[in-house]
Amino acid sequence: MRLLLWATTLFTACYFPSSTPTDSAFRQDQLRYPRVRDAYALAGSRMHSVLQEHHLDPERLELFIRALKVGRRVEAWGRNQGEGEYQLLRTFRLAGTSGTLGPKRQTGDGQVPEGFYHINRFNPNSQFHLSLGLDYPNAADLARSGLDDPGQDIFIHGSDVTIGCLPITDAGIRELYVLAVEARAAGQTDIPVHIFPFELSADNLAIRMASKHLLFWQELAPGYQYFADHHQLPAVTITERGSYAVQ
Repeated sequence: MRLLLWATTLFTACYFPSSTPTDSAFRQDQLRYPRVRDAYALAGSRMHSVLQEHHLDPERLELFIRALKVGRRVEAWGRNQGEGEYQLLRTFRLAGTSGTLGPKRQTGDGQVPEGFYHINRFNPNSQFHLSLGLDYPNAADLARSGLDDPGQDIFIHGSDVTIGCLPITDAGIRELYVLAVEARAAGQTDIPVHIFPFELSADNLAIRMASKHLLFWQELAPGYQYFADHHQLPAVTITERGSYAVQ
């Protein structure tokens, strides 16, 4: 244990310096937890190499996460804060799925949400190793769920089992968790997460014209396409009726 703690402390001090005391306090708080220390010891140097390969400065890391149900993948994209295009850093295979294509609308439906979200909590003591919580339900989900309970507690997590979450194995979540902690320590308070049923191209939508979710997917499509075209994030707002508007 002493050796592991020493290696973790040395790694974070050498490779992931923080820009402000407040940001450093977040990382240090996370490192109080054994699973987070293990994640840094097992995956930290590898993530540092990934950032180096993409010429990214850990002190200015800005992270974006995108998930696609068809293709079963979760992607981690990064850039230096406010500078240029996002670059694909890692792709994690979804190790388990539940539900069908289409958004989550009520508790117990087994659906993985679809839409535009953010990471709103870090769980270093997850039932599924480590986990990153989404701000589901957002205003769009609440408006569209009506009187139904939309559910809650949707995470990207370890393991290979799920009922509505996004499992990427313990090895995968260690890597993503380190990147997320470092982005938060670099000052990124909102880490966006976009979840799509599939690549929302015009061709893919055309072959699903009969789906009851088509109009909803057409709302999401401009956000998907903007990032596909520019590798930068679209500006997404939610109307009073719960619709997504992409600018």
